[in-house]
Amino acid sequence: MAKREQEVVKQDDGITSRLVGVNRITKVVKGGRNMRFAALVVVGDGNGSVGIGSGKAAEVPEAIKKAEQIARRNMVKISIGESTIPHEVIGKYGKSVVMLMPAPEGRGVIAGSSVRAVVELAGIKNVTTKSYGSRNPINTVKATFEGLKALRSPEKIAQLRGKTVEEILG
Repeated sequence: MAKREQEVVKQDDGITSRLVGVNRITKVVKGGRNMRFAALVVVGDGNGSVGIGSGKAAEVPEAIKKAEQIARRNMVKISIGESTIPHEVIGKYGKSVVMLMPAPEGRGVIAGSSVRAVVELAGIKNVTTKSYGSRNPINTVKATFEGLKALRSPEKIAQLRGKTVEEILG
């Protein structure tokens, strides 16, 4: 099925959701074929919280609604700087590897469609990404999510090492 991407209007709670992909699933049974749909949705508030979810149902709108509910449940807070990520990070999931690198102000989001959905909804304005291995949208989104979860702010690193922020950034 053709890949499509759509923006869903912001909800009253300030969370935006984006449909990354819809796949048709066919199960062959004795009486014929059963068609179902799987939807991959990314949600975020644009302020450091992002979540991903995958839902399956007999109809596309039901699958999207299920995926959005799952994504809202799976939301996590990530560390972001002013408009970019604090350091370079690599996210891995399956055979997909996504490298996320900080970018200077004004560079924008340089990423493929699946990675872009996650990064933009997290609220990151300037980042450069590179995807290696499998380009499967599901694995790419999950690899990006894992990479973002691995981010640490300078304050957090300083606290873990028992040093000041100036010594870390020094």
